[in-house]
Amino acid sequence: MSAALPDAESPIRVVVADDQAIIRDGLVTVLGLLPDVEVVGAAADGAEAVALAVSERPDVVLMDLRMPVVDGVGATERITRDAPGVAVLVLTTFADDESILTALRAGARGYLTKDAGRAELAAAVRAVARGQSTFAPEVGARIIGSLTSAVPAGAADRPDGLVARFPTLTRREAEVLALVADGLSNGEIAGTLFVGTATVKTHINAIFAKLGVQSRAQAIALVRS
Repeated sequence: MSAALPDAESPIRVVVADDQAIIRDGLVTVLGLLPDVEVVGAAADGAEAVALAVSERPDVVLMDLRMPVVDGVGATERITRDAPGVAVLVLTTFADDESILTALRAGARGYLTKDAGRAELAAAVRAVARGQSTFAPEVGARIIGSLTSAVPAGAADRPDGLVARFPTLTRREAEVLALVADGLSNGEIAGTLFVGTATVKTHINAIFAKLGVQSRAQAIALVRS
């Protein structure tokens, strides 16, 4: 059962996962100074992060990628499966295409690099706790670049092919997903399909639910994989 999003009166409950003690302790201190955040656990490896996510049901797990026992990608996959109401926000030194895309495919809702400032980190934690996706500017640019160049235009995005790959989608949902993969905004999709933007939003919400993704970036990554 998914956890409810935190309300304005409740602190955002966070678990910090990083195998380097000095970084882990520093993150706990920085987050603990925020008036709307409560750190409810700290993990030194991915297995501990999963255990804390399941037992504590935090709003957010701040996840390093390179950790012993279970790495951050494996831990994210397990948290997405075993504690689906918990949002994973990756915080790592790695910003290469493979690291970014594997984290998104595993279910990460956000991705920051460790040169992020305190304000950026706080904003990202608050965003993913509200159910939004957030990425460092350089990460977002790499996502768009890698996804748009991964497959020749139209080859994997045709509605018939998407319906074959994802049989729970309706034909219209597949059309919308193809246009999302082409980088069109909701307004542009509405204009292309001659429907209202509210209808497009309804289709996109249904697509996300059926594909088990939480953002456009994750949906595109799934299409391009």
